[in-house]
Amino acid sequence: MVDWKIILPIARTHLFSKIKQTTIAALGVTFGIAAYITLVSFMTGLNEMLDGLVLNRTPHVHIYNEIKPTKIQPIDILTGTENSMKIVHSIKPKLSEKKIYNALPILQYLEEKKEVKAAIPQVNTQIFYKAGSIDLGGTLSGIMPIKEADYFQFGDYIISGSVKDLIKNDIGILIGAGISKKMSLDIGDRVQISTINGDPFYLKIVGIYQSGIAEIDNVQSFVNLRTAQKMLQESSNYITDINVKMYDIEKSEHLSKQIEKQFNVTAIDVKTANAQFETGTNIRNIITYAVSVALLIVAGFGIYNILNMVIYEKMNDIAILKAIGFSGKDVQMIFMSQAVIIGLVGGILGLIIGFVMSRIIDRIPFETEALPTIKTFPVNFRVLYYIIGFSFALISTFFAGYFPSRKAKKVDPIKIIRGQ
Repeated sequence: MVDWKIILPIARTHLFSKIKQTTIAALGVTFGIAAYITLVSFMTGLNEMLDGLVLNRTPHVHIYNEIKPTKIQPIDILTGTENSMKIVHSIKPKLSEKKIYNALPILQYLEEKKEVKAAIPQVNTQIFYKAGSIDLGGTLSGIMPIKEADYFQFGDYIISGSVKDLIKNDIGILIGAGISKKMSLDIGDRVQISTINGDPFYLKIVGIYQSGIAEIDNVQSFVNLRTAQKMLQESSNYITDINVKMYDIEKSEHLSKQIEKQFNVTAIDVKTANAQFETGTNIRNIITYAVSVALLIVAGFGIYNILNMVIYEKMNDIAILKAIGFSGKDVQMIFMSQAVIIGLVGGILGLIIGFVMSRIIDRIPFETEALPTIKTFPVNFRVLYYIIGFSFALISTFFAGYFPSRKAKKVDPIKIIRGQ
């Protein structure tokens, strides 16, 4: 039975008798854990920001009616040509509209599925911005502002005005930042646009949208869904796109195939649409965790080396302890107690320093057009990283003390004293 009332005071005496070595060992744990916390918090925060650039604005499943040639051409219907080579040039798309014919049944079907968080309709059309005698080509999206803000962080990209202003005004429009600069327009101004049919409309600018992608900001504008339908002289069931947000993104591919088969529309899942992006995300995550684990392993070896040297220097003390009646297990517990104490102190200090460094990074100014609402570097303060860091500090110091203490346990006091 180990008597901790005797073991712990001896361990404390050993620690304070070699205060420099103890401090170096504790600092090895401290800076290893602090570096891990700082790096993983910053890197994962940065990765989440980059992921958000795509995932916040990209539906998990995008449903639309793709205009394409008919799969079965008239020549395929001819009989007696089964063994002949058929060559058809300049195939034209079949006569069809951009709208989704059975949009309302699809919306109802999606809203009833448990894995679907939201299904949001849109109306997308080509328009012209009238700037004097010049026509600038652009794209207009009729949206449901509240749902877009709730599920696709639409409000984060509005640099002037707000989502509420678009809801209140039936003739309101959110224009891209690029259009605003080109046409010297600001909130409260009126802009003339015309549809592809040539119908002119005067809309009041209630906000400016900035995605950070120039190709989008130079052409894109947003109005209410009902406003877009009125401009195109269509009924309330006219919908060109449906954007689906799911609880589990991994199920998006299965749902897209199911919708295509059941409703005869085109459905693209987020992974298919952003295959290159997903590859980049996986590589960044691998690099982040590989470097983090390397830091922790290096810290662990440093602790092991220091404790190993301490035991060799304490051989005389070990011999005396065994000569006066301490067992090999008692001696082992003394040195393992030292290691765990170093791990506790170093781990706690490492968490504190890591948190302070993360807070400092979180306050450093960082502005990007891609995310107008972000003003400082992104840092992830997830509690899990602190738990992992502290756990590793205890585990690494435990094993760093366990292996050298096994040598101390087997020391023969007679050989040590005889050698002296």
